Amino acid sequence: MSALLTLAAGRDAQALHRAATPDFFGWLEHTRAAGACTRPIRLTGTLTTVEPDTGRVLAEQHTDELPDRTLYKACGNRRAAQCPDCAWVYAGDAFQVVRCGLTGGKTIPTTVSAHPVVFATFTAPSFGPVHHRHIPRHTCATRRRCDCRPAPCRVRGTAGACLHGRPAACFARHDADDPQLGRPLCLDCYDHDHQVVWNYFSGELWRRTKQAIERHLTTLCRRRGIPHVQVVTDSGRIRRVPPVRVSHGKVAEMQRRGAVHFHVLLRLDGVDRHDRHALVPPPAGVTVDDLDAAVHAATRQITLTTPPHPDRPQGWPVAWGEQVDVRRIGVSDGDVTDAKVAAYLAKYATKSTEITGHCSTRLTPDTVDAYADPEGDHLARLIDACWRLGRPTHAPSTSTADTTGKRQAVLDTTPNEYAGLRRWAHMLGYGGHFLTKARRYSVTFGQLRDTRAAYRRTEHTDTAGMITVGTLAFAGSGWLTDGDALLANTAAARRRERRRVGREELAHEAWSGVAA
Repeated sequence: MSALLTLAAGRDAQALHRAATPDFFGWLEHTRAAGACTRPIRLTGTLTTVEPDTGRVLAEQHTDELPDRTLYKACGNRRAAQCPDCAWVYAGDAFQVVRCGLTGGKTIPTTVSAHPVVFATFTAPSFGPVHHRHIPRHTCATRRRCDCRPAPCRVRGTAGACLHGRPAACFARHDADDPQLGRPLCLDCYDHDHQVVWNYFSGELWRRTKQAIERHLTTLCRRRGIPHVQVVTDSGRIRRVPPVRVSHGKVAEMQRRGAVHFHVLLRLDGVDRHDRHALVPPPAGVTVDDLDAAVHAATRQITLTTPPHPDRPQGWPVAWGEQVDVRRIGVSDGDVTDAKVAAYLAKYATKSTEITGHCSTRLTPDTVDAYADPEGDHLARLIDACWRLGRPTHAPSTSTADTTGKRQAVLDTTPNEYAGLRRWAHMLGYGGHFLTKARRYSVTFGQLRDTRAAYRRTEHTDTAGMITVGTLAFAGSGWLTDGDALLANTAAARRRERRRVGREELAHEAWSGVAA
């Protein structure tokens, strides 16, 4: 307790010392771009203001002339557990990316709001029984404040034991924050190897599933007499393409057990023969019912087998679980609206493995022993499985005879297809991005960042229309003192609160005008 008091006293003293300097308000304005960032990037170098039409240098300034002799830049980390403020900005951009694909705006035509759209959830299969919380019937007024009593975890008519002597049933009614949720009933029965392999190949499984959805729709169009469309490619050649295509926005969510599942928005588009990049409605003969049926058909059909591995020569089967939920999106009415879905996906785009209880940076041979343990808990065994299955290659160890009688070397090796498991061991095998989209689905994060940067440049009328060229080098990360972090974060929080109050006032004035 005394150490915490001493630390707080030192931080307050640093803040008071900074606030007492003559250029304090200039320092606040200087750090505004990275005000609430947990670990801002510090850069040093030269800033040159150039006239874009002529290339004439108008001004030049070195970072030694700036406060703290450095330039602060927000880290841009999307994870809320690492930097809440940068994750807040990322979540706002993710919301715009998702919703523009549903309603249009920001270079996306508003006509996309009339396209058929479904919201599908693809889950992983079972790798062994785990503790879970299930509410058979909700009687609460809102799910956000649900107080319904859950059912018993895993009730068995004949409660016996597994092969390792552990109970095969659980009669507890778990709370929402129970640490047992997602943990296997028996660690030795659970297939940790299969789960990390499934995480690793889930991206390929999704790619093939989307291809199967498009093939199903193409076959459906052929049966209904909807012809292919002849379009002109960028090279000037004429190509026949299917009359419909599917654009998606996908977010990966990590479950408590450490397996990912995907929330996917699937929008059905047509093809314009004159402009293949245009977003046009699908043919009248293809509806949201067909898109719904295509998703269910693809999830039943697609199953892949991973390449052979020394620990499992036949490979592992990778397929979707039985719980595949498909819902239709309503723009303004109904329980599943565009705003709710966009907010839901934006929230999970800033999360990673925190829900499992594990959060670390990329593991190395020097740090993996602190997390991996073949006899440890659930997470330790998952990380150990990633590290073991992704081990580097070795020399040939044995040989076998094939059907022709020829001897073939069997390598005690890990194929290149599994080598990335070590790289993504801190993600429990999942190496994909947590938010991806099709090229035509919506705007990009880069476009949103460029628009925000252009707006910030117009805030300063003296540099409007000019270009600032930076020749900068990395000098470090983090605030110089804890007092600086306190002052910068407090100022940023106040600016954010003022913006929130301003938006509410504008909305109230607009509503008052309509009511009058």
